[in-house]
Amino acid sequence: MKMKILMLTPYLPYPPSSGGQIRSFNLIKNLSSQCQITLFSLVKSEEEKKHVEELKKYCQKIKIFFRSPKPWTLKNILKTGFSRFPFLVIRNLSTEEKKAIAEELNKEKYDLIHAETFYVMPHIPQTSTPIVLVDQTIEFQVYQHYVESLKGFFKKLIKPFLYLDVYKIKYWELYFWKKVNKVIAVSEADKKKMLSLIPDLSVEVVPNGAGEDLLLAWRGKIPSLEKPIIFFQANFDWMQNIEAAENLIEKVFPLIRKKIPQATCLIAGQNVASKIGKVEKPGIRILNLSSSDIEGVIKAYRSASVFLAPLQGPGGTRLKILGAMAVGVPVVTTTVGIEGIDAGNQKEALIADSWEDMAQKTVEILSDKNLYSQLVKNARKLVEKKYSYRSISQDLIKIYQSVIDENR
Repeated sequence: MKMKILMLTPYLPYPPSSGGQIRSFNLIKNLSSQCQITLFSLVKSEEEKKHVEELKKYCQKIKIFFRSPKPWTLKNILKTGFSRFPFLVIRNLSTEEKKAIAEELNKEKYDLIHAETFYVMPHIPQTSTPIVLVDQTIEFQVYQHYVESLKGFFKKLIKPFLYLDVYKIKYWELYFWKKVNKVIAVSEADKKKMLSLIPDLSVEVVPNGAGEDLLLAWRGKIPSLEKPIIFFQANFDWMQNIEAAENLIEKVFPLIRKKIPQATCLIAGQNVASKIGKVEKPGIRILNLSSSDIEGVIKAYRSASVFLAPLQGPGGTRLKILGAMAVGVPVVTTTVGIEGIDAGNQKEALIADSWEDMAQKTVEILSDKNLYSQLVKNARKLVEKKYSYRSISQDLIKIYQSVIDENR
């Protein structure tokens, strides 16, 4: 008999364009053979409804609820100011969903509730149904890094208010960790941090994986490196990705260009044009991709010579890096960027924590075909062995079963 799961996500898990959507969609797809899934998701617009049909292939029932299409509304800001909850929770809160979940749990018996991100937790009423909470990243660390890095007179003025919100995020994140039956982290680093905050926390690691569409896009042979394309792809709704793109534009690519004048830099992704703005620097191209343009994402990956990710902010496991490894694009990133991926420096990726070293290692890859080929082969093997959603979903099912058994 299939396990009956109520899954809550703060986004519709299709199309698989952002990191969270890639994770949720591929897990749902692979879990569906052993689980009967009811999916409750938040959406920003009516247009997203068209994607429900694809999810019906894998879900028994789907219900969607609306949240504000733009986060920084006066209503959301005022609500946050008068609420115990942080802005992150307020912008993802739906009274309709809260009511619907209570009704669903009264009407149907579920073996388990799967909550994707801590900020969907306020929708869940008091219940005897066991809950597994997946935190794709430790959110308060992400926002704390953002606030600490703010520069400029006005931004410094609002820092105290933002620090208050970071405190609220941390309070509620830890509160919900303690409330559920099992917490799932996506990396050993995140698990270690969680246990340092709550030593007796019941936490397991279920890593992110490479999306199946990118695994199938493996390009095999080394492309021509005469006019190399330095590539970074991401969803630019996330502040870590904006920061990484700015690092690439301002600090790393100019150093590469001095050594390889014919190199170009392609920065692609959702909302990149609005978040990065117009870039008038030699060799840099911005490619805005819609959330449903999966073919555009694949094409961009396959055109790249090197995937360069100058990430500084914490953020779970980077699916964009696993995507590059799956397609056959060698990766240069930081120690923070590679967190959660069991890759060795000089084996599956090149790791550098200064801009000069990052630029030098990129030049090194492009001038050494043997190194290029070895990195590509090793990275692909690693993804196939440890980061395919087929194997990851089986690990998650074992956790589901253990939590259900413990609560019978």
